[in-house]
Formats: sequence, C-alpha cells, structure tokens
Amino acid sequence: MNKNLRVPVGIFGIFLIIAITLTYTLNNLFYLVNFLYIGSILSIGIYLFVINNKYGRHLVQFTIGLYMVIFLGIILQENMQLSGFFYYLFLGVFQAAVIHYAIAKIFGPVLFGRGWCGYACWTGMVLDILPFKTPKNHERVKNLGLLRYMIFILIFIGVLILFYLNVPNLDYLMFIIFILGNLIYYAVGIVSAYILKDNRAFCKYFCPITTFLKPASYFSLLRVKNTSEKCIKCNKCINNCPMDVDMLDNRRKRKNGTECILCLECISNCPTKSLKI
Repeated sequence: MNKNLRVPVGIFGIFLIIAITLTYTLNNLFYLVNFLYIGSILSIGIYLFVINNKYGRHLVQFTIGLYMVIFLGIILQENMQLSGFFYYLFLGVFQAAVIHYAIAKIFGPVLFGRGWCGYACWTGMVLDILPFKTPKNHERVKNLGLLRYMIFILIFIGVLILFYLNVPNLDYLMFIIFILGNLIYYAVGIVSAYILKDNRAFCKYFCPITTFLKPASYFSLLRVKNTSEKCIKCNKCINNCPMDVDMLDNRRKRKNGTECILCLECISNCPTKSLKI
C-alpha cells in the first residue's frame, strides 16, 4: 500500500468498524451514516495533509465541527457538550452524547490520543483561525490549568441537581444549556487567546473535556515520534507546536505529552523529516 494511504485507510477502517458495530448493536442506521461520514472526512483530511496540503486539517475541522454543532446540536437538539453527556448518562440512555464521548473522548484516545481536539472540536475550529497559531510563551501559566477540573466538577454537580430536582422540560433546558455553553466557550476561548497570545489557551486552561482526554491519551497508539539519528535539535517542532509538546522526547511522560492534538505542525516544520506518526 502507498505509504501516504496507510494512516488515512487505517483511520477509515476504525470508523467503519465502529459504524457497523453500533448499527448492528443498536439497530439504528443513523450510526452507519454518522460514523462513515466522520471517518471519510477524517481520512480525506489526513491524506491531504500527508501530501502537503496545509488546509487539510481545517477542512476536517469545519466539515465535522459544523456537522456536530449545527446538525446534531441545533437541528436534532442533542446536547453534545459535557452537560449533555452527564444528562444522558443519568437518564441511562446509551446514545447521542454518551456514544460520542465514549468513542471520541474516553476510550477512543487510547487509539488516537487527542485527535478529536485537532480535527473535530467545533470550539477548536474557530480558535485555530485566530492570529496566535504559535504561542507567544511555551511555558504554562502556573496553576491556571486547575480551572478545567473545577469547571468539570461544577458542570457535573449542576446537571445532577437539575436531574435530582426533576426540573420540568429538562430536555429543552438541556438544549438551551447547549447553546449558551457554546457561546460561553467561544467567548472565553477568544478572549483568553488574545490575552495570552495563544489560540489554544482555552484548551490548556479551561476546557473541562481534558479531564477525560488526558489520562487515556497517555496510552495513545497513534503518536508522533522522533528519529534521533536524523534530528538536529533545531527545536522547530517545539517552537511551532500549538500545545507546547516536547516532540524531541519519545517517552510517554514527555512534557505536555498527553496534550498532542495530532495537528502535525511539528512534522511539517521539521527540516530533516525526523518526525513521523
């Protein structure tokens, strides 16, 4: 097989298996269409990147991100945010946001790390077009990242209280929370990007989803690795990484290793092609 096709075909294969398994298990054709669509777009985008088309990832971000937020979230009124995950989980409903979180953010990262953040997040698709692609400072603001865990806990407690109080029209309220939540995410993301001169500041300090993503991503099978024999330690990979990952270190405990979003900017900026995925 052409080496340019290996990763794209592998990604499509994973989503094909997911699509068939869920369609058969839940007897719902929607999952076949949904995951084949996502898998196809991902494969095309990654292939475009492999052949040096710099817009491949942004194509994926917008085609999947808009599908998730507009079609699933607004048209079908499924709360695809963390609040929706907790809500459907409390209801005992294994569909919608629960399946999405299980595949993209809880178990899936063991296979593909934080690929969701780099290719499908509808918040990230907007943040990545802001003018601070490369962080002004690759050192993190001390303890600011604790906010994401606090937000995670507050969302959990908030949904639990609403569920416990048996609030009327809770389905519709969760839809409103989805809309407001997205607006808040965009506002915080854009403001923090301009303050910290970093497009991905929201991801590093405020996004509650990282509570799920970071532990699983540590064991990710799909990782960027450095061929030390070719590496000249010019640090272009580190300097161009939007998530401040030390790509020179192949260990799983490398600096910010669980935050790699597989944007592959490190690979495209490596002058000796010592990085590979």
